[in-house]
Amino acid sequence: MPRFPDSIAVPGHVVEILRQLEAAGYETWCVGGAIRDALLGNSHHPPQDVDLATAAPPAVVRQLFRRTIPIGIEHGTVGVLDDEGALHEVTTFRRDVRTDGRHAVVEFGVELEEDLARRDFTVNAMAFHPIRNSWCDPFGGLEDLQNKRLRAVGDPAQRFHEDRLRILRALRFAARFDFTIDAPTWAAATSQAADTSHLSAERVRDEWIKGIATARSVRQLATLWARSGVAAIWLPELRLEAPPDDLLTSRDPVLVTAHFAAPSAPVWRRFKGSTAEVRRSEGIDRGPAAPPSDEPRAVRRWMAETGAAADDLATLAAWRGAGEAAWLEAMAGVRRRQEATSRAKLQINGTELMQAGIASGPRVGLVLSALLDAVLDDPSLNARDQLLARARDMP
Repeated sequence: MPRFPDSIAVPGHVVEILRQLEAAGYETWCVGGAIRDALLGNSHHPPQDVDLATAAPPAVVRQLFRRTIPIGIEHGTVGVLDDEGALHEVTTFRRDVRTDGRHAVVEFGVELEEDLARRDFTVNAMAFHPIRNSWCDPFGGLEDLQNKRLRAVGDPAQRFHEDRLRILRALRFAARFDFTIDAPTWAAATSQAADTSHLSAERVRDEWIKGIATARSVRQLATLWARSGVAAIWLPELRLEAPPDDLLTSRDPVLVTAHFAAPSAPVWRRFKGSTAEVRRSEGIDRGPAAPPSDEPRAVRRWMAETGAAADDLATLAAWRGAGEAAWLEAMAGVRRRQEATSRAKLQINGTELMQAGIASGPRVGLVLSALLDAVLDDPSLNARDQLLARARDMP
């Protein structure tokens, strides 16, 4: 039988909150992902974001502590600020009264085990009491941790019906910890994958971004999205034939999404991403993905054509196995020599052209574009006097 450690480190501020709640007569335990991660040995320091579950009603929690924030009070969660200003979530023991797959109505006044019974997975349904150094694990979470298994609490179909975001959380946790999703939990997830269409785009986007940031292998995460059926709903552009992700040098969500999905802009529109995320992915999609040759002139013209997307496209090319491509080195040379690849990098601007009486109105842009075209062919022309002279000679 698996055995819990005698104790785990819990920050003093958290222990003090717990002590104060219990002094007022309300049973309180440490719960949540910080407890799971401490058991996994994922932290070399005391976890700072330890959540507390308590028998105290939200109104009592707010009365007991000087500084609180009602961050989710309708669901029983109050943020308690410690002396250093750090926020700790304190949630009243609760059970679900009614759910619709997206939201839940909860009822307070239950016992700890009933509160743990409403949680998603067994590895997240353990509790630790740092004063008594005691554990509560009614659903075998420790054994699942040791077996690297992700298993729903109770009936998997019911758990996912209560909140279908849990399906995406299952995929994220499996990829993060390299866990196997047990067969009944996986069957329930795949059977309800189509119902994730009812989730808000923002919640799905956040799960995708969190998954990219935490997965041991983004390919594994993408594979789970595809095999579960979630990708068919939210990420149909996903390409599992994309090159391996062992060359990924960052977990930038826009870049990683473009690595695994083409085109990628529709993904961010579907996710209701920010304007910046959509525009950046549009630039990547437009391409071209690489210059026609590694000749510096061709590389400069490609950089001018792709604009702000050039660096993203170069990164993606390196990730896709083109790390030794000569054009990447030619591009680095353009950067080192600070050669102009946009009108903004010319040694003259529209105001100066107008002050010199060379152009005005729409013609300013046409002249600057012509000057850039010449500089892309011959970077040595990018000098103010030469550009002025060339502008004066234009018909």
